[in-house]
Amino acid sequence: MRKKVDCRDYPSEMNCTLVIAGEEEEVVRAASEHAVSVHGHTDGPELREQIRAALKDEIPQHA
Repeated sequence: MRKKVDCRDYPSEMNCTLVIAGEEEEVVRAASEHAVSVHGHTDGPELREQIRAALKDEIPQHA
């Protein structure tokens, strides 16, 4: 099952609307890079675990 994380679920001053979807490890890696480069978070195990806990199943758009 593909996973996704949506910045709109975490309001910020910049009103980020990015959605990242894919295999779990891909999403965790990309979301942590985004959180660091765009939102100023510090990368590390704690950030990655927070992202992993926030992942949702992606509902397929096609059959």
